[in-house]
Amino acid sequence: MSFVRSRSYHHGDLRAELLQRAEATLRESGVDGLSLRQLARDLGVSHAAPSRHFRDKQALLDALALVGFDRLAAVYGEVGPTGSFSERLHAVARAYLDFAIDNPALLALMFARKHSPSSGEEMLAAVGRAFTVPIALIAEGQAGGEVVAGDPMRIGIAAIAALQGLATFVGSGFVEAENVDVALTETITQLTYGLRPRD
Repeated sequence: MSFVRSRSYHHGDLRAELLQRAEATLRESGVDGLSLRQLARDLGVSHAAPSRHFRDKQALLDALALVGFDRLAAVYGEVGPTGSFSERLHAVARAYLDFAIDNPALLALMFARKHSPSSGEEMLAAVGRAFTVPIALIAEGQAGGEVVAGDPMRIGIAAIAALQGLATFVGSGFVEAENVDVALTETITQLTYGLRPRD
């Protein structure tokens, strides 16, 4: 049994299992509950085994953040390219809100400014991939005269900040689950008004 486990991990499965278990721990106990030694114990491997994939806890956190950004990119990628600007904005906003509600601890880690310098370029690339769809949507809205002129990234960040605030309200119970759709529609309505070109 241990031989099979060892061979499986030799081919790269340990890294994936470490990340999977680390994300579960992140959900349960937060960043402070994560340790490479505990992950090793949880997976039944030697305490040194995780260090072959992550030199320290920060490297593990960086990898988790990268996983989060790639997952968010995949979520956005599932949003259909058809419909009016308002309909597509609503779909993108819904996708982000669902992700934020389902992954609060991971999202907090993704946006923490504690990523190691060595992950800089890789992290920037992951962030760029994650927000390609919403930023492109803002740019398309500008081209169609539906969104105020300006840097699409800056405008997109403002919109995402509003959605993150709504996700925080939902997560804290300030907005009850049965009222999420109404709150999202109202948020998108106000965002749409705010994004319109100025006269």
